Amino acid sequence: MERTMSQLDRLPLARDPAAVRRRVEALERVLERSFTVPGINRPVGLDFVLGLIPVVGDVAAAALGSWIVWEARNLGMSKFQLARMAGNVGFDMLLGLVPFVGDAADFFFRSNSRNLRIIRKHLDRHHPGTVTVAG
Repeated sequence: MERTMSQLDRLPLARDPAAVRRRVEALERVLERSFTVPGINRPVGLDFVLGLIPVVGDVAAAALGSWIVWEARNLGMSKFQLARMAGNVGFDMLLGLVPFVGDAADFFFRSNSRNLRIIRKHLDRHHPGTVTVAG
């Protein structure tokens, strides 16, 4: 977790698409893939941990997920894409409000990863200079 926090300290605050991409990818990593659950080798993050706290945790996780949607809005993404992303965050939050079912849903339904895919697709199409090669 400490490595992730030091990476967050170095994130750019600029508004250009490459900086937005780095911030959104870093937040998605913190929310969905901060550490691996021993024994099952399944990555989880802050979204799952916050989901264990009834109501307040789900609202906090939704607020963090909404920040990703806000960044997408600032990139000029279409209203349809933004609605899809907001729907992912809202669905995740609503599932999280159901005891036990919501905890399992946070484990399998990764709204922030889905939203990152939507943003990457947009950036790759409209801002090809931001493409990064994962290795």
